Amino acid sequence: MLPVKRTILVTGGAGYIGSHTVLALKQAGYDVVVLDNLVYGHQDLVEKVLQVELVVGDTNDRPLLDRLFQTHDFAAVMHFSAYAYVGESVTDPAKYYRNNVVGTLTLLEAMLAASVKKFVFSSTCATYGEPTIIPIPEDHPQNPINPYGASKLMVERILSDFSDAYNFNSVRFRYFNAAGADPDGMLGEDHNPETHLIPLVLMAALGKRESISVFGTDYPTADGTCVRDYIHVSDLAQAHVLGLEYLLKDGASAVFNLGNGNGFSVKEVIETAEIVTGKQIKVVECDRRPGDPPALIGSGEKAREILGWHPQYSSLKEILTHAWQWHQKRH
Repeated sequence: MLPVKRTILVTGGAGYIGSHTVLALKQAGYDVVVLDNLVYGHQDLVEKVLQVELVVGDTNDRPLLDRLFQTHDFAAVMHFSAYAYVGESVTDPAKYYRNNVVGTLTLLEAMLAASVKKFVFSSTCATYGEPTIIPIPEDHPQNPINPYGASKLMVERILSDFSDAYNFNSVRFRYFNAAGADPDGMLGEDHNPETHLIPLVLMAALGKRESISVFGTDYPTADGTCVRDYIHVSDLAQAHVLGLEYLLKDGASAVFNLGNGNGFSVKEVIETAEIVTGKQIKVVECDRRPGDPPALIGSGEKAREILGWHPQYSSLKEILTHAWQWHQKRH
């Protein structure tokens, strides 16, 4: 007898990490429905590339959510529908609390009403704030330093309370810099505005921007520039599928950091990009940005031990190569 195909609701599935996770779910044999308000997501990506059902709507729309749960038999929900621009969260916190917190709570209440009690949450290492231990373990104190990180921490608290009160099980993934692109070139990173280092560097290599700014060269790191943990987006997607399967086997609520355990500096990223692209990239050195810690690196040990997560593309060169292939195709 063939196993029953399970249907998963993926909110924010038209975005960068969400779309790569939809692809990983399809490859693992799941049916997928995407809910996305298309503020930052890409409709064509879902309908033409991934070819799954797209519901255009918002997690704050309770009647829409109720209809969705009435018309589909969802085994679980994966939640990527967050606004994630740190600077904007400081200047417009209301937008972040309305979407990231209230929208998530509305979704969770709709799930409870439909007796769907398995939830995979895309959280962030920004909940830790300024780290005191590197690589950051899951039990590191959580003291976010911006409304974006605070909004994610509020959701984590809600999920913990839901777990205690309603037998509602969740997996919370905290990670930093998703990077790279689908190795087969189907999907890539396409933000507007773009703020992430790797696509900005590659756009400079393509001649789409004049230079790349390096904010601070006097940090207490090996080469003076900030060190960050870059995780290949396909490895992140795989971790989310493993987290889902852990819950479907009745795993208890858990939190996992997703990290390579070692970081790459801004200079390393630029130098490796020059090797991968064969182009010289103009660098403009600027003052430090306020609130930028010298190093942010997450430990992935717990995810490896409990979920059996083994990143396939952990080298910076592979991450940049896949991203470059996609950017060249797109531009």
